[in-house]
Amino acid sequence: MPTLPTAQITLCSSRDTDIVAIAHGEQYPRAQTALQASGFQRRDNGTFALPANDPEISYYMVTALIDSAERHRTTVIINSRRYLGEVAEDLAAQLPGTWNATLSVHSHPIWQEDLVPWLWDSGELTQAVQTARVPYTATLSNGAGIELLLIERPGHDQDAYIVGAVAPEGFDDNYEEPNAPASLIAAAPELAAAITDRFLPAYQQALHARRTGEVASALARVREELETLRAMTGSGRFSDGTPLGTGVLAGATAAFRSRAWLGFQDFLVHGPALLEVCRPAWTDWPEDTDALDRLRASLQRASAVLAGGNEEPEDPRHVPSAATASEAEASRDAQLWSGIETWLSDGDALIRQARAAALTGHHTTPPAGDKSLLPAPPSLPPPPSAAPPHR
Repeated sequence: MPTLPTAQITLCSSRDTDIVAIAHGEQYPRAQTALQASGFQRRDNGTFALPANDPEISYYMVTALIDSAERHRTTVIINSRRYLGEVAEDLAAQLPGTWNATLSVHSHPIWQEDLVPWLWDSGELTQAVQTARVPYTATLSNGAGIELLLIERPGHDQDAYIVGAVAPEGFDDNYEEPNAPASLIAAAPELAAAITDRFLPAYQQALHARRTGEVASALARVREELETLRAMTGSGRFSDGTPLGTGVLAGATAAFRSRAWLGFQDFLVHGPALLEVCRPAWTDWPEDTDALDRLRASLQRASAVLAGGNEEPEDPRHVPSAATASEAEASRDAQLWSGIETWLSDGDALIRQARAAALTGHHTTPPAGDKSLLPAPPSLPPPPSAAPPHR
């Protein structure tokens, strides 16, 4: 990141308050002091604004700000672009559906580094956040899982902006993820059309591919580990022929249960959206309908079991006995293992149909209000303790 003055104030024009100011730099408190000393008022989102929308008053207050900034060793920058918060609000009103816009101020240069792990981008956005000074950003959210990040394109004085994706919930390792959509660059008047016509379709395609990849990878991984465990159980030996020691098989079984549960969680998180777009009748495998129905049923049962496991007793005086709790846990484990078995046996149909949906362009996001197939909250219980599943 280039070396910049340690305290800066960026001034932006605003239709609501005439001028909005942002204090930033390693010594940003000096810039904040200069703003407050010249009559600018701090707002809830960390920006500063003039108290009156009067050109004559604004002129004198900006003049006072320049004098105050000099005394506090702060550089004042006049931004040729309009205040980003208003650009984002106007953009949110033009996008399809209901969107909300939020401005964030990253006064200290190191704060913007917190954005990098959350970006899901293969274009210029990630590079800009990592290499240029981005003292403020705007987030656009549609309430159905899509979040976009809007920034002013660094190094360009003209009306140029970058829009890219924030990674959806349920994913890790977003940096340099191969399916990430590329951020787009456009002037403010073209942003809404570019996002609607180009970016959102590409985003949906990338998200579908990533979901499919996550579930396919987890399925392959758990199946391979199950085959290894079966081979050990049947032969009583390791893969190199060494006899199993006492307790080794029990430990391997416990380890498999934990890993199988982690893999099944990928299906719990991403399976509902994939099942939503599968249309077996439109593919060469209409017979997959029954398998998909079993997978839907297993998701619903697992979600119900997990939701029930998170419930507190209605009357704290009626705490279940240890025996009753043990029976309930055993029942829960058996139902969850049943779901894992279904996933292992029918998962190929889901992957096949999800890939077909991508080829035909019918991949979409489930409706925002449809929560029937979504899993319980992300705080999931430990892996089931029942025996390993058998196909």
